[in-house]
Amino acid sequence: MADWRDVLLVDGYNMIGGWPFLAELSKISMQEARDALLEKLADYQAFSGLRIIAIFDAYLVPGLGKSFTQGKVQVYFTKEKETADECIERLVGEFSHRRRKIYVATSDLIEQHIIFALGALRISARELLHQVKQSEKEVKRKIEQDRDNSRRNTLEGKLSSDVLQMFERWRREK
Repeated sequence: MADWRDVLLVDGYNMIGGWPFLAELSKISMQEARDALLEKLADYQAFSGLRIIAIFDAYLVPGLGKSFTQGKVQVYFTKEKETADECIERLVGEFSHRRRKIYVATSDLIEQHIIFALGALRISARELLHQVKQSEKEVKRKIEQDRDNSRRNTLEGKLSSDVLQMFERWRREK
């Protein structure tokens, strides 16, 4: 991934709790809720051009934490005794030395104040969900527009129905 891109740090469990369909899904399976969030974030990343990093709190889970990429979204599970908020604050500090905008998606008011003081811009769970939904609508609109344009650019789109019928008769006769 390019280092020059603006960054969106996402508090994963905060989004799961703040997006109604993910909150419902998490009651059935937290893994499915995480996967659904990461899928939405991957689509949003492709649309927005932002570098997206999703952080999940593993505070009570023993270990060193882990980092991997899923659908081009970087995923961090915090290390033992590190909260997602602490990890986000550390990442904001690391990224702020480079010339880029840093956004943090969280609805935690205290965390919003802390990251704002560190120079990051804040986005609530509701705002991010709205942006994701808007990007999905824009992608659908673009696909429909491209589909319409491809129809108009075919021979079929340029010929009258009489000529098309004549060609169809010729085709069937052979």
